[in-house]
Amino acid sequence: MLKSDLLKKIQKENNGILRTKTVVDNGISRTYFMEYVRKNKFEKISQGIYLAPNSWTDGLYLLQLRFKGIIFSHETALYLGDLTDREPLQYTVTVKTGYNYSALSQQNIKVYSIKKELYELGAIQILSPGGHELRCYNAERTICDILRSRNNIEIQDFQNAIKNYMKSKSKNIPLLMRYAKELHVEAILRKYLEVLM
Repeated sequence: MLKSDLLKKIQKENNGILRTKTVVDNGISRTYFMEYVRKNKFEKISQGIYLAPNSWTDGLYLLQLRFKGIIFSHETALYLGDLTDREPLQYTVTVKTGYNYSALSQQNIKVYSIKKELYELGAIQILSPGGHELRCYNAERTICDILRSRNNIEIQDFQNAIKNYMKSKSKNIPLLMRYAKELHVEAILRKYLEVLM
């Protein structure tokens, strides 16, 4: 297979995104790749990440490619998990305590940090609106995160999320309560559940 055909194949498989690492791992030199990018007018999204012209930009996926240590959470997780129909005005992510997130903050990303023991709790793979796999928290973890951060979240978003969760056929109340206990929001959650059940 010709190098250009291989690059087109990789590009098609990744919805118009080419990464230097992927290309080099497939035996194509950086020099050839950079010439291909220049000649075909790819847009440089970030260090080592290029987007083909006329490709739809999946902002969530590109953000995850750039910052490996993030998990989509809070309002963004509500949206991805169909607990709200309102697209967030600002992406929200969670990182491990100690992660340097200054570059994220500079791009108007809302960042929460949590100790590493709780970082993976409820993390799942979910599809972005563009069809890419993202790391995101499940509905139960997201409800608990929203409760923990209720002073930073619009009350309407919070109330709608809880109502939508309670209507969901896939809700898992025992798991929700376990997460609430681990995240120290069990008492607050019980008050909301008493009203809604």
